[in-house]
Amino acid sequence: MRKALIIGINYYSAFPPLAGCVRDAAAVANILARNDDGSTNFKTPNVLTASGSHDALSRSSLRDNIVELFQDDPEIALLYFAGHGYIDVTGGFICASDSRFGYEGLALNEVVAFARQSKARNKIIILDSCHSGVVGDRSGGQEIAELSQGMTLLTASTGDQKAYEGGSGIGGVFTNLLIDALHGAAANLVGDVTPSSVYAHIDQSLGPWGGQRPVFKTNVKSFVSLRRAAPPISLHELKQLAIYFPEASFRFQLDPSFEPERSAEQMRDATLMKPNAANTAIFKILQNYARVNLLRPVDAPHMWHAAMGSKSCELTVLGEHYRRLVAGGLM
Repeated sequence: MRKALIIGINYYSAFPPLAGCVRDAAAVANILARNDDGSTNFKTPNVLTASGSHDALSRSSLRDNIVELFQDDPEIALLYFAGHGYIDVTGGFICASDSRFGYEGLALNEVVAFARQSKARNKIIILDSCHSGVVGDRSGGQEIAELSQGMTLLTASTGDQKAYEGGSGIGGVFTNLLIDALHGAAANLVGDVTPSSVYAHIDQSLGPWGGQRPVFKTNVKSFVSLRRAAPPISLHELKQLAIYFPEASFRFQLDPSFEPERSAEQMRDATLMKPNAANTAIFKILQNYARVNLLRPVDAPHMWHAAMGSKSCELTVLGEHYRRLVAGGLM
């Protein structure tokens, strides 16, 4: 079983309203509910939103629902929060609609404590709020994370940074990248999206911009997949990697018969090898390998040049890794 609590708060009685948190919560819940193939991922995520005074979310409700999330022993218990955050010398807080002051919010230390005592095999906390990077740190400003086994924390910003919205209800910069990652931008070659690959995608996408940096903290010993997206290459083709490359150091020899595309002049050249249907079918698979960085042409800028110049191609380091998995029957 996979449990998820998704929270988005736009409405605050004492703080400036936010524009995109409710939208972000709905989008995160939607993408987490099912895998790309339509199979159930997180079954009916619990979504709490506050868009106005009529559905304001109180601190007590916020706390009670977080406590409930981390009960039982699911495979994954995931918390996502988008809303105002606050920090002072005592630590960080996430703020409910009725918080008059930041310190009246729910302390991040409490949230982590609820997760720490949980019997869930994986506890994942994702925060799109200002100053959320302090979550999990030891109190007293020592910047030492204290995470129990199976816990992962991913936040929109460091402890001293704001988490920016995109404006006009677009949503948070962090959550937009999170959703992009879950859609498949952070998927591995079999389609799995992990917390670490999500962080890498967000961090790389933000690039050198210093206004907001994500924070990632984890203590896990086993593979955790947040969602299965469409893989960038078919599993059938991936499993043929060890056939075409029986050894990691093997170089696959090419020639013009592998390449179906050529100029009109080349088509008239009687000395040039004609395309061979069996070879062009293999070459299509090799090009797919090259597209996802599993192999590279040797002494040629592109695979087309390698074929037309009778060069070869070889595995990359990533290609060697997946070849070992295939050869070992692990895929």
